[in-house]
Amino acid sequence: MSPKEAAEGTLGMETPAEGGRTALWASTLAFTICFAVWTIFSIIGLGMKDQLGLSETQFGLLVGTPILTGSLVRVALGVWTEQLGGRRMLALVMLTAALATLLLSWADSYSEMLLAALGVGLAGGAFAVGVAYVPKFFPPGQQGTALGIFGAGNVGAAVTKFLAPVVMVAWGWQSVAQIWAGVLAVAAVVFYLVTRDDPETLARRREGRPAQSAGAQLAALKNIQVWRFALYYFFVFGAFVALALWLPRYLIGVYGLDVKTAGMLAAFYSVPASLFRIYGGRLSDKYGARAVLYWTFGVSALCLFMLSYPPTDYTIHGVRGPISFSTSMGLIPFLVAIFVLGFFMSLGKAAVFKHIPVYYPKQIGAVGGLVGMVGGLGGFILPLVFGVMNDLTGIWTSCFALLFLIVTVSLLWMHFAVRQMEAAALREGRAITGLPELPEMEPIHEPAKPMLERLRKARAGVLADWRPEDAEFWRTTGRAVARRNLWISTFCLLLAFAVWMVWSVVVAQLPRLGFTFTTDQLFWLAALPGLSGATFRIFYAFMVPVFGGRLWTAVSTASLLIPAFGIGYAVQDPNTPYLIFLVLALLCGFGGGNFASSMANIGFFFPKAERGNALALNAGLGNLGVSLMQFLVPIVVTFSVFGALGGQAQVTDDGARIWAQNAGFIWVPFIMLGALAAWFGMNDIASAKASFADQAAIFRRTHNWLMCWLYTGTFGSFIGFSAGFPLLARLVFPEVNAMQYVFLGPLIGALSRAGTGWVSDRWGGARVTLWVFVGMIAAVLGMLWALSIASFPAFFGSVLALFFLTGVGNASTFQMIGPIMALETARLAPALSPAEQRVRADREAAAIVGFTSAVAAFGAFFIPKAYGASIDATGGPEAALWGFLAFYVTCAVLTWVAYTGPRGILREVERRRVPPPPSSQAQAEGSPS
Repeated sequence: MSPKEAAEGTLGMETPAEGGRTALWASTLAFTICFAVWTIFSIIGLGMKDQLGLSETQFGLLVGTPILTGSLVRVALGVWTEQLGGRRMLALVMLTAALATLLLSWADSYSEMLLAALGVGLAGGAFAVGVAYVPKFFPPGQQGTALGIFGAGNVGAAVTKFLAPVVMVAWGWQSVAQIWAGVLAVAAVVFYLVTRDDPETLARRREGRPAQSAGAQLAALKNIQVWRFALYYFFVFGAFVALALWLPRYLIGVYGLDVKTAGMLAAFYSVPASLFRIYGGRLSDKYGARAVLYWTFGVSALCLFMLSYPPTDYTIHGVRGPISFSTSMGLIPFLVAIFVLGFFMSLGKAAVFKHIPVYYPKQIGAVGGLVGMVGGLGGFILPLVFGVMNDLTGIWTSCFALLFLIVTVSLLWMHFAVRQMEAAALREGRAITGLPELPEMEPIHEPAKPMLERLRKARAGVLADWRPEDAEFWRTTGRAVARRNLWISTFCLLLAFAVWMVWSVVVAQLPRLGFTFTTDQLFWLAALPGLSGATFRIFYAFMVPVFGGRLWTAVSTASLLIPAFGIGYAVQDPNTPYLIFLVLALLCGFGGGNFASSMANIGFFFPKAERGNALALNAGLGNLGVSLMQFLVPIVVTFSVFGALGGQAQVTDDGARIWAQNAGFIWVPFIMLGALAAWFGMNDIASAKASFADQAAIFRRTHNWLMCWLYTGTFGSFIGFSAGFPLLARLVFPEVNAMQYVFLGPLIGALSRAGTGWVSDRWGGARVTLWVFVGMIAAVLGMLWALSIASFPAFFGSVLALFFLTGVGNASTFQMIGPIMALETARLAPALSPAEQRVRADREAAAIVGFTSAVAAFGAFFIPKAYGASIDATGGPEAALWGFLAFYVTCAVLTWVAYTGPRGILREVERRRVPPPPSSQAQAEGSPS
């Protein structure tokens, strides 16, 4: 039935009806107490079992009876609520359940306890009453939030788990039943006195209309859509309850935890996941229940797929014989996956019930009762099925495989049902009157606009109107939004650089831990992240216009969890094959690719007058991730940061105990925080788009390739020396604990990049770049001299000078690109107007900035690899350093001949004899990235 056909209820309201907020909070408190009573057997059942000497089967039946009956009565209670009114019905259910709970305390035999358990189960049926009563006070746009708050009463189960054991130990299980019964009875009376009947019931009595018959209400259950909602709730609520009951046994059986620890982890899983239901209701009101369910089912399917994969041993028949390794999910990733699963399940609970008052405003009781009943049955049936599957398969993870099947069916059924409805709506156009009033269906009512464009603009976080060059808009609106996006982006980029370069420190520890890799193999591990990161940059540069900066930043940041977790597991076992380390090193390249997309995204937020500073902050502070990692990792590996959850310490060849896995695990909470901050705090700009064809012209520009060569000399050196220096210092100066100093190089390079852009603006990027390369040649000569006299201080000082110069050169080379393209555009396209030349020059300059950053990042591969090849061939790094010196000579000559010498194209511009073109100046202001 369409909501538009319902003339009564809340459809015409914009604010809650009188007494609505009181009814909501009183109902939530009442349901919390009901849920505490409903799950009382999970605690007092243990006392009953000891008193009567019950078997496991008898105990299981006793504990499960209230759950079963509380689920089965929900349809009937929902129907009666529509007829008698939710206020009366909820108070009556609470009093009846309180009486049954009180009688339970006097039960002496097993049969009497089972009979009382039937009455206690009525407390669970209160849910069906509340979901029919509460939403009638609220307009459609607030019903999801209201139902989410009411549903958070699930936390009553945790109340019982925390408080009932204390009471039972002090006074016995009978006292628990008596106290819980008394609290429930008092709550029933208070609820009835402070609340009022819902607006629909009041209107029906005032007009003398009879209540809808039970048959008319139950007729809605013939609709297949109702059973589809029931399947959704079977997963989001039934599976959630089942996992809360099953987790202690799983944690004890799989990870060997004690009962106390397993129970506490299960309780911590239940409490926050119940409270997040409120947030799920809010999201359903704001973005649409269907959108929330898509996220719920999608993320749940991903988590369950990982959880269902059993521990497995692999044997690869390699060239030199079999290569064996194992895969298994440790405790930390298991807890992360299960808590993420519980979070999205809680969002889904609220989203399912957001649908019901929208689709069935006159049958909320019957439909909500059926959906709640099926969900409750899931909490009763699934733990039994989990046990049966363990017996049949002998695989602990079979329970998650079953849930993966259920959520996949739910997702596919929902998707195809939605597509069928949308197709029908689009065929009929605006003539449709029965289409449900859900936010995500609004685009269907706008046939004049392309569907893709409307869906894009309807997404959360999209800025349809963005005018940073408008001074008033920027002052009142734009600056705050842009800065928020900048700081979140910078934090995510810092993490990306940290994960990208983490192997530079990890490889230096591997020989101490018993890994028998050769020097060349170790340098390969330090070099491969640079190779993959540079390659990823080429693709990442084009992702923001396609997916949006918000989504891509969240996804690319979350992808860092893969190498972070992988490193944490791999380093704990010296038998881990070298192949696994190679794969993890390549996956660390995810962090390197983030630079291109991050810089491309942030540039769109700021006006040209402030873009340079914004990009310098984003890049410079992001580069600090390398220094932070090289400073933090040597510290965190010396103690157990995560306790028992982080795994055991490894003993080094000199007898020390270190936790090398912390090099990966330490970033996990920050990565999760960064991904969530990007998703909930960043924005997309609807107008920020540029086709690949528009940018592909740079591949025909000679200066694009020349600047790639120069930027490889500056940024390529910065990232390459960052990756290779820790291992090089350990090998060349083994008597020095260089790990406590290596972070200083990347720190100086990052700060010099962020703080010296003004030098290039004043003296010209080409002139500064020339002197940078001259200084880098001197620094390499200093390194060679230091090696010849075996002086670590001299060597380290030369390295710090080199890092400082690379930071200055990073800014100066990028500053050159804007003026170069302004001059080249004027030469190649003289027929264009000055404004058209400016637009074309800016577009190509931005593309060259992205492409050169991708090419230069290959320095993170070539420099460590050159060190390894040099040491392997000659016994020392000198050959590699002579090669770097020759390369810097070519860079200096190229800068002089092409740009700043007598025939250089920037000579006149930089000496202020010819004023720089307007586009050159604008680009220079926005380029030090």
